[in-house]
Amino acid sequence: MRERVVVLTGGVGGAKLVLGLCHAVPAELVTAIVNTGDDFTHLGLSISPDIDTLLYTLSGRANTTLGWGREDESWSFMEALRSLGGEDWFLLGDRDLALHVLRTERLREGRRLSNVIADFAAAWGIGAAILPMSDDMVATQVETDEGLLEFQQYFVRRRCEPAVRAIRFEGVEAARPAPGTIAAISDPACRAILIAPSNPFLSVDPILAVPGIREALAAASAPVVAVSPIVGGTAVKGPTAKMMHELGLEIGAATIAAHYGGIIDAMLVDERDPPGDIGVASARSDTLMKTLDDRVRVASDALALADSLR
Repeated sequence: MRERVVVLTGGVGGAKLVLGLCHAVPAELVTAIVNTGDDFTHLGLSISPDIDTLLYTLSGRANTTLGWGREDESWSFMEALRSLGGEDWFLLGDRDLALHVLRTERLREGRRLSNVIADFAAAWGIGAAILPMSDDMVATQVETDEGLLEFQQYFVRRRCEPAVRAIRFEGVEAARPAPGTIAAISDPACRAILIAPSNPFLSVDPILAVPGIREALAAASAPVVAVSPIVGGTAVKGPTAKMMHELGLEIGAATIAAHYGGIIDAMLVDERDPPGDIGVASARSDTLMKTLDDRVRVASDALALADSLR
């Protein structure tokens, strides 16, 4: 019997692992549970950055030059917006607008985000199941030395410059897991549950904060394996290492393993990291994912680690 694999993901790094996973096993056996804590409304449009990054990546439409957005992009809309004095700090490409406009229209019609995303994935021939962590609105907010900032204000407009003091997830107490998320995690036939090397605080914690998801992971019969976002003692990109420093945390795989305490059974650690006990079972691999082969290798090594625990 072919067994499904579940992955918790957000951001570009997470999308890379999911792409590798869809080449390591049949894509139709992959279920991605995606962070929506950074979803927001901009210029009247409903924006879902992490979901869209995954849609673009799995459909072969990702902009590999920029590292975000979609390929063959043009910027006439942004040019016209600037000419009228509109806010231009969050870039919306002409092709990218299609997802935002259609999502906004369908959500206003009363459809669930999970249904809308499933339609997009089907239209683009994506075999993997893409599930938002919740159909309910959860807003990541960052407490900084400059005050409370909405996630996109912190991440995009201020380019993560303010020092982080704490992170909160507005509305999460009332949120419910999206249909299919708990069933996927709890499936007794599930081969493995992976946590992508996404930012633990901004991309994974919002998923874990949705009531029921953390508990389902802790009770899952499948091995839960995290891929460390730390490579050679620091983060490859993004604010992970900077945030850990500002939060008074030691930058290392052991800290990440402790952060996921009670949830993970093992962690895939980068081979460049200093040796040492990280508190859970582990294996080492080259976890840099620059090419498709790299992404397949990391996904395969994470699955091998999970299989060794069964």
